[in-house]
Amino acid sequence: MITIGQLATYIGVSTKTIRVYHDKGLLPEPDRDASGYRRYSANDAIELIKIRTLAEAGVPLARIRDLRSAADEEFRQALREIDDQLTVRIRGLRATQRRLRRLADGDLAPLPTEVGDHLEHLAGWGFTLRWVDLQRDLWILVFATHPDHALTLFRDQADILADPALRQLFLDYDHAHDLAPDDPRIDTLAHRIVEATRHRYGPDERPELDTPSEIPALIQATVNASSPAWQRLDTLIRARLDA
Repeated sequence: MITIGQLATYIGVSTKTIRVYHDKGLLPEPDRDASGYRRYSANDAIELIKIRTLAEAGVPLARIRDLRSAADEEFRQALREIDDQLTVRIRGLRATQRRLRRLADGDLAPLPTEVGDHLEHLAGWGFTLRWVDLQRDLWILVFATHPDHALTLFRDQADILADPALRQLFLDYDHAHDLAPDDPRIDTLAHRIVEATRHRYGPDERPELDTPSEIPALIQATVNASSPAWQRLDTLIRARLDA
């Protein structure tokens, strides 16, 4: 028979933890000696090891209490379920670890290879580094928040840029960044973009997310915030497309 302090030392928990387990009904109170001190047996130590193992696995104390009174098969089934849950948690933690390592290397989030290749082409086509960086950040946001639809949206834009005439519209959009908002070239560019959009999609809806989302508005707000000229372009384009 051993004391609570000895039991705590052997099992690797604190005496306070053991008392909590007593209070919660997980570990029965042992008999006391003539001096009134708790005295624990080997069976108590075994039960405490089981409780500690379950608690370290993240099982709530109330669930542990129920498991202590479960039949053997029910107990084994519960352990299998807990093991499955741990497997899911481990996979999630490993994914998080990989993201942290990429972040430490300066890579905010992985993008599909074809997106990376596309971004490399932008500079060769004459887009500014500012535009390339903006596109990278925005596609990271789209792929992180809407992975099921992001590739379709990306491929639509990549298809547009593959057309030299349409690519020129994007180049002019990029280079309009430093224009004054009331520059007449802004109005002309807005008209060209609206005409090209209507010609490309006709009466059909432009590619968009299947479910309501604030992300497209957030993206456009980010673009607009970087340039008063871009903000005016967006205002003109929206007004004319909705007319």
